[in-house]
Amino acid sequence: MATESLDLLATDNGSKADYVVGTVSAVFFASQDSFYKVMLVKVSETSLDWHEDEIVVTGNFADIKDDVAYRFTGKRVEHPKYGVQFQADNYQNETPTSRNGVIAYLSGEDFPGVGKKTAERVVDALGNDAIEAILNDHTVLDSLGLSPKVSQTLIDNLQANNGMEQIIIGLNGYGFGSTLAAAIYNHYQEKTLDVIHENPYRLAEDIAGVSFKRADQIATQLGYAPDRPERLRAGILQTLRDLSVANGDTYTTAKPLLTTALGLLENSRNVRLNPQDLATQLLELAKQQKVVGDEQRIYLKPLYDDEWQIAEHLNRLLQADETDLAEQFNDDAIQKQLRVVEKQTDITYDDSQTAALTAAVRSKVLLLTGGPGTGKTTIIRGLVQLYARLHGLSLDINEYKERPFPILLAAPTGRAAKRMSETTGLPASTIHRLLGLTGREADIEDATTKDLEGGLLIVDEVSMVDVSLMKVLLRAVPVGMQVIFVGDKDQLPSVGPGQVFHDLLASDQLTKIQLDTIYRQGDGSSIIPLAHAIKNGQLPADFTKNQPDRSFIACHANQVADVIDQIVGKAHQKGFSAADIQVLAPMYRGTAGIDRLNEVLQGILNPKKSERTKEVEFRHQRFRIGDKVLHLVNSPENNVFNGDIGTITGIDLASDKHSKVKSDQLTIAFEQTEVTYTRNDWIRLTLAYCMSIHKAQGSEFKLVILPMVSQYSRMLQRNLLYTAVTRAAQMLILVGEPQAFTACVENLSVNRHTTLTQRIQAVLAPDAPQTPATDSPAPTPNATPATEESTPQPAPTDQPVTPPDNRLTPELALAGQIDPMIGMQGITPQQFMPQA
Repeated sequence: MATESLDLLATDNGSKADYVVGTVSAVFFASQDSFYKVMLVKVSETSLDWHEDEIVVTGNFADIKDDVAYRFTGKRVEHPKYGVQFQADNYQNETPTSRNGVIAYLSGEDFPGVGKKTAERVVDALGNDAIEAILNDHTVLDSLGLSPKVSQTLIDNLQANNGMEQIIIGLNGYGFGSTLAAAIYNHYQEKTLDVIHENPYRLAEDIAGVSFKRADQIATQLGYAPDRPERLRAGILQTLRDLSVANGDTYTTAKPLLTTALGLLENSRNVRLNPQDLATQLLELAKQQKVVGDEQRIYLKPLYDDEWQIAEHLNRLLQADETDLAEQFNDDAIQKQLRVVEKQTDITYDDSQTAALTAAVRSKVLLLTGGPGTGKTTIIRGLVQLYARLHGLSLDINEYKERPFPILLAAPTGRAAKRMSETTGLPASTIHRLLGLTGREADIEDATTKDLEGGLLIVDEVSMVDVSLMKVLLRAVPVGMQVIFVGDKDQLPSVGPGQVFHDLLASDQLTKIQLDTIYRQGDGSSIIPLAHAIKNGQLPADFTKNQPDRSFIACHANQVADVIDQIVGKAHQKGFSAADIQVLAPMYRGTAGIDRLNEVLQGILNPKKSERTKEVEFRHQRFRIGDKVLHLVNSPENNVFNGDIGTITGIDLASDKHSKVKSDQLTIAFEQTEVTYTRNDWIRLTLAYCMSIHKAQGSEFKLVILPMVSQYSRMLQRNLLYTAVTRAAQMLILVGEPQAFTACVENLSVNRHTTLTQRIQAVLAPDAPQTPATDSPAPTPNATPATEESTPQPAPTDQPVTPPDNRLTPELALAGQIDPMIGMQGITPQQFMPQA
């Protein structure tokens, strides 16, 4: 067996772990998505004080054979329902190790064609560890004079019998849980242990959920030196990913990158490193095309490609040799059909709305932006009707059972898509579902998407879309399909890297319409004027004065929970349900944080009524039937998406007397579906009585309660407050410190580091004067993320899009396409480092 896999035979204090030796009588449970199994083992030997013939064993195992003896190492545990079990940390096949035992095994029925004499020759040449030697390197058989057929029989059957077991045993030895072990094995297959031994840092690069520090722990166990080049490169890549997530940038610069990477690498091992070595490995990463340098900017290769490919796909759609839409639909034809639409919808469009609708039906790609109450929804609804009339199409979906519906509606979240469907009367979906993304992809960059079919695509809430998703979406749009991007440019940008909608609007090469007239101001709402005042950098004079639909309650951070307790309690008494009330906050931690407020709100809206109330605890939260919960990731396979809100309708515990389930389960009812989650999947859920403002994007709520205190200082920005206020559909209660709200308005959000606008200009108008990159002050090495959300990081997949300018450029050199040292004699890596 692999030496490192036996390390688990010793416990943390150096003593021997308990063991059970025996054959498997039955497999009670085997996970479909991981290696976790629950088995009944017939005991032949054990270190336990155990006098029964069989014991239940749980853990991560490969394919288990009925007639093979295994040695399981771990500990005895007491299950609340099933009683005593043996929880195995690892196991090994009790393959014979004596000379006679190995000979008998290799000449047995598992190896047809291998006789006793052949087995003796193998053991005499390779020793009693012949089986492990062949598994580690099958070329050891080449010098034994065996026929190719016999050699292949030995190799194939040993790998079949022991290969996968060796891998799972090795992964168990490194402490990976069942889900991560399955992900690692599925990615590397039979090469898993070889990859880990050769370069454990590949795990951090290739496998979502494996951090640099986790890979570094394995590397330490394997004896990797702190200054080994693979380690330095992995630290740089991890830092580049971290900076992209923390700041939302698509690139950084050398100083924050190398300084922060140096801190990560030194602190992880408590060592001192030579900064020059890091600069050298940064150049090596560029040669390997894992990072790209462009002037003073340094990109992760996938993010660099994403920006170029968005520009290339926009150019493909705009330059398509199709009928000119302006000629196809002249002013008279559009006006005629608009009058019909006005009668059908009982709306009279003003000049700005008419101009927007006319531009939309004539544009191959159009950007439509506007704040709350400016009529974006009215334009979407009118555009659907107008497009159908101009093209002679029916909007009855029942007529399209055998052909695609001609109009596609999509949004980043399920709730935003539902709103689109409600306002248009047509089906709408999330972008992920539209593209056929199943949610099983480790990375969206790796995803295979389906090509879209139809004539018109309208995407709402585009400010939430990051560069990776936009690239994948545009890649799926066929030539000839018109695309309308709708959003509010003043809302929070995407959680993932980039500020796509902002950069598209900043481009002079794309048609855009900005809606400025506030149509809903006359309905008595004070929320919409407040939102526009915030957008313009002001708090109105009556900000703290109570209005029919808005109020302000002053309090300090340590009073927020009590104040919200009273507000929600009174609202609940007046008939407001948990679905009507939504508390929004910027941060999870602290006395006024999301976690604390969820505890308070759960106690009001869904209290534990008695000791018999069924509940489960997971990660310091208690879940009960009736709880309002938030889904944290995209799970298209279940038709549930990041930001969807559901209600717990069932709790099934394995410990219940008459339970039929083998593990605890929660059943959640969402608006569009009902999903059952086993405990392994509860990490996707959290209580939703209070939620982050980022997660609330794309949603509206009847009553929004918004605390804002100085405790949130690092999050106090104008677009955060603006986004939160615009989530309130009918009523808004502001809670906290006036100076915190003032700080939000005064703190204009700094633009992210991106170059998408530049890329669009370079592709669509290469001869125009170059627009500078979207820059902000360089992030400090220990910059705190501006958002508490996180997203899976992209892995290099797509081939780079060659810039239209084929001259020698820094990006070509750093991408490894040109010798990076041409003309650079005398330049040393330390010159990349900041001056002391």
